[in-house]
Amino acid sequence: MDEADIDAVGALADPLRRRLYEYVVGREGETSRAEAAEAVGVQRTLAAFHLDRLVEAGLLATSRRKPSGRGGPGSGRPAKLYRRADRQVDVHLPPRDYETAAHLLAEAVQRSGAEEALYAAARAEGSRRGSAAPAERPVDLDRLGELLAGLGYEPAAEAEEPRTLRLRNCPFHTLARAFPPLACGMNLELLRGLLEGARAEGFTARMAPRGEHCCVAISKNKNS
Repeated sequence: MDEADIDAVGALADPLRRRLYEYVVGREGETSRAEAAEAVGVQRTLAAFHLDRLVEAGLLATSRRKPSGRGGPGSGRPAKLYRRADRQVDVHLPPRDYETAAHLLAEAVQRSGAEEALYAAARAEGSRRGSAAPAERPVDLDRLGELLAGLGYEPAAEAEEPRTLRLRNCPFHTLARAFPPLACGMNLELLRGLLEGARAEGFTARMAPRGEHCCVAISKNKNS
């Protein structure tokens, strides 16, 4: 773990800072200082201080733009907006380089044409995880969201797609950037296996690339 990762972990040690971080990354799109301050119940200046510390630690990124629908003279200064930074933080003492191992294995799979074996292993692992989840109640969208969150995904049902869970992040982000078809195919089969293992009848995992979201979406079938 390098000094930058240590700084990032230290930035989240403060409870208020951690709440602000969780609020920003849990939102769709970007968040203003005022929105974040209201969400956690603090003054805007205090929220701004902690948000900027998270930016310095590399956990959040910023942009500036004027409020929607405003422009020209008298429309005000561009607002500072916050979003999740495109960065992965690994915490291990001593440091362990699993990232390099994953990339080497992915390269070997592609060179040897062993994609189908990888996908079969991913589906089996997904089924194992789904079967291990406590069967507290029938699997509906809310329960499925809980299962996915437990695996490191950030599921969200959107207003325009009430029967679909969009995954706002990818747990295999850096691998997916380097090996898109391979990593996305693995992810798809992992989630298909999860649905099978959890006996989530009436749900389908499908490829649905969309901006910075995960390449897979999960939908409830219309007849279910």
